[in-house]
Amino acid sequence: MKSQKNKNTAAFVFKLWQREVSGEKISEKENEILNQWKTRTEKNLDRVHMKESRERVLSALELYFIKPVKEAPIYPLKKYIYTAAAAIILLLSVGGILTYTTFFKPDTYTSDSGNRKVYLADGSVVTLLKGAELTVDKSFPASTRIVNLKGDAVFSVAKSKKHPFIVHADGFSTRVLGTVFKISQSGKDKSVQLYEGKVAVSYAGTPVSYLKPNQKWTNFGVAQTAAVISLNPEKNNSGQKTELLSLSFSDVSFKEVAEIMQEHYKIKIMYPKESAEKKITADFTGGTADENMEALAFILGLEVHKENQIYTLKK
Repeated sequence: MKSQKNKNTAAFVFKLWQREVSGEKISEKENEILNQWKTRTEKNLDRVHMKESRERVLSALELYFIKPVKEAPIYPLKKYIYTAAAAIILLLSVGGILTYTTFFKPDTYTSDSGNRKVYLADGSVVTLLKGAELTVDKSFPASTRIVNLKGDAVFSVAKSKKHPFIVHADGFSTRVLGTVFKISQSGKDKSVQLYEGKVAVSYAGTPVSYLKPNQKWTNFGVAQTAAVISLNPEKNNSGQKTELLSLSFSDVSFKEVAEIMQEHYKIKIMYPKESAEKKITADFTGGTADENMEALAFILGLEVHKENQIYTLKK
């Protein structure tokens, strides 16, 4: 049990603390006692105590100033680790290549020296003409049967009402459910000729063209141009009778439009030089040469005069 003296001292210290917090004024007597206390305390802190205190402080701070010790490198171990890592990377790379080749890399078929038949998993047969290349994804046949073609080929597509067959060629695509057709690509000239069934041909900037047997889609070698031509054999089997069924242009120069119409209508078109580079967007379906020339003249803001097979456009 604490003595009465210690209790009085504790009570005195607590009272001073209360006054320090509350900001009350300390009496002169209390100040005198505090000064005596301070003097007695400082005397007790002799040199021995100061030395011990200093050593304790320095000992606590010592950990913050210790320099890390560098360990000698273990070169044989590092060499072993690097070698093992390199071997693992090599195995993963080889395994990845084999996995990609086996399961993901598309199959590519080429026909360098002559025609080549390619039998697809859905039963379709593709005859690649000389110089053609066919690319087929590993997923073929999926819900949509898609292949990519460079060059010319004849397709005999297995019928399927649920799974369309699409051939992506250079700038255009052909969509079918089951049919026989030929795709030709020579420079800028693109064409699809249908022998059996139905196909839809899509080409940038032009309406979708739907072909029936003995019909041909072509762009005449002009970008954003599409035409459907009927190919009917002559009675004496000496050749084919062609008929232009539809013709579409999307932002094509009038000079190119005139060249196509002259060739396929067997006519001659005369027009002002300043009209040559004007852009034409038009869709001629089922019209005669006279009707289509009237429409062109209207688009250009010109009048058309016909004499024999010569059409003259002027202001």
